[in-house]
Amino acid sequence: MKSNLSNRLVSLDVLRGFDMLFIMGLSSLIIAVSSLFPDVVFMKSLSEQMKHTQWDGLTLYDTIFPLFLFIAGVSFPYSLEKQRSDGKSVKKIHYRILKRGFVLVVLGFVYNGIFKLDFENMRYASVLGRIGLAWMFAALLFTNFKTNINIAVAIIILVGYWLLLWLIPDAINPYSFEDNIVGAVDRMLLPGRLNAETFDPEGTLSTLPAVVTALLGMFTGQFIKYQGSGISGKRKVLLMLVAAMIFLLVGYAWDLVFPINKNLWSSSFVCVLAGYSLLLLAIFYYIIDIKGWCRWAFFFKVVGVNSITIYLAQRIIDFKKITNFFMGGVIDLFPGEVGEIIKLTGYISLCWLFLYFLYKQKIFLKV
Repeated sequence: MKSNLSNRLVSLDVLRGFDMLFIMGLSSLIIAVSSLFPDVVFMKSLSEQMKHTQWDGLTLYDTIFPLFLFIAGVSFPYSLEKQRSDGKSVKKIHYRILKRGFVLVVLGFVYNGIFKLDFENMRYASVLGRIGLAWMFAALLFTNFKTNINIAVAIIILVGYWLLLWLIPDAINPYSFEDNIVGAVDRMLLPGRLNAETFDPEGTLSTLPAVVTALLGMFTGQFIKYQGSGISGKRKVLLMLVAAMIFLLVGYAWDLVFPINKNLWSSSFVCVLAGYSLLLLAIFYYIIDIKGWCRWAFFFKVVGVNSITIYLAQRIIDFKKITNFFMGGVIDLFPGEVGEIIKLTGYISLCWLFLYFLYKQKIFLKV
């Protein structure tokens, strides 16, 4: 559908595009380039950062999903203000929130292959479903309650989630893959198959702390949008950086008793990723929206304004086959790592050109 991009926080689109670029193949490209330097410690470490941790711990690749959810939260206060200024009733605003959550869950089903009609073996949990549900519940809280109440709700969720996992009876290690209650709930409630047979990282119970990730993004968007007391953009950046450091300290301190774990979406993980997201947003906001240095950012913006489009398109359109059609001969001239780098570069370029075409046509998938 067609839309226009006026009145947007440009740094959000750019940061979203930067985040999605890793899903578009940048992580694989970094791994391929790193393989050319097997004896360079830095390149080996960088390559490891482009993969998910097996359980406890954190890599750069683990930050992609929660950063996207955080960004979705940041944009909501702007959307909410526009809806209210357009005279939308509370009922219509609620309907739109619920509709968006529902559509994202359904798109998650589409991504997971619902059209195969193999309902018994289909995976029902999904990244898009997690975004839809977490954002939806956070948006309903943000719309209906004051900030101080929502802060209390966020704290209660994070502490309560920690205690719920910690106090599970008969568990040797309540945060382990085998003993955690999160997997047990998924095995009881989720139909079809789970992502890891007995556990799903986008399951039901772990949606609770993900709501806090989205809610923290909404607090951030509300703060950036705030115009009172003559607070400058530079001061906002400074306060965001301070908040980022506090969240990182709290998260790593909490890690001592509740491990940072993306699969569980642990409370310590929420805090660390809030700090990481705030840090990145502060940098992008300062460079782009305050200083106005944005010519370099167009490449990322093209991806950011159609991020869900490219996420779904990579599942539906065989970009690998198209890349091979146009570049197969060149790729074959360079076997091994170099050929892989050329192939991945071509793949990313093809995805970007697809998005650029949509951008020029002013076609943006709005959910």
